[in-house]
Parts: sequence; structure tokens; C-alpha cells
Amino acid sequence: MEKTLVLIKPDAMKAHHIGDIFKIYEEKGLEVLAVKMLQMDEKLASQHYVEHIGRPYYDDLVGFMTSGPIIAMVLAGEDAIANVRKINGKTNPADADEGTIRKLYASSGSRNAVHASDSPESAAREISLYFSATEIFD
Repeated sequence: MEKTLVLIKPDAMKAHHIGDIFKIYEEKGLEVLAVKMLQMDEKLASQHYVEHIGRPYYDDLVGFMTSGPIIAMVLAGEDAIANVRKINGKTNPADADEGTIRKLYASSGSRNAVHASDSPESAAREISLYFSATEIFD
């Protein structure tokens, strides 16, 4: 069973879509192994988005991600990384397929409701930023 990290971002939190988003993942057969609500600070944002430091959109990204609470969760399932990214839809909701989380709940490419790991390496690194081994129930 593959694991991936998902973040429900501040825009989706503020719009009260937590339950809707959880339901979609569970209905698609993914298992929730860990979950927590937290406030991302600049240090955590810089660790999570290390590959984006120095890019023109970095400051806006950090400002957005630290603007309110988020939910971090570890999901598991067959091909979880690819499946979650398909369920989430393309980054820009205008380009996302009907029924995807971003088509349903995102307002723009930069305010796009959810984050998901893009590779097994990213998943392992990102999961370790948010959860200790004892917080993951697999």
C-alpha cells in the first residue's frame, strides 16, 4: 500500500469543505492513516516548499499557506500518489476535470484547495514534516 501526504489548504478550510474533501478520498477507496489540524508557520512552509524558494510566486505561496489553519493527512491505497493527484485535478481549477476536488472547491491556480505529494520521494519527505511514525496508523 502506497502512502501520500495531502494538505487541505486555508481556502478550503475557510469555505468549510473539510468533510466534503474527506468524503471524496474515502469514496475513492483511500484510507486515512493520520490526520491533524495545524497552523503552518514560515519555517514549516520553507521546509515543505524548499524547491520553490526564490521563485517569483514563493512569497505569495507562503503568505497564503500561513494565512489560516490547514489539515495534514496521510492517505494510503493502491497507487495512492497518482490516484490522489487524479482525484485532486489539475492545479488550475479551470483546467481540472469535472468532479475533481479542485474543480469543485478551488478558486484559482494559487488558491486550489488541496496539495498532494507528487512522487514517492516527495511523499516520504513531506509526511515526515508533519507526522512522526507513532502518529501514522497503518
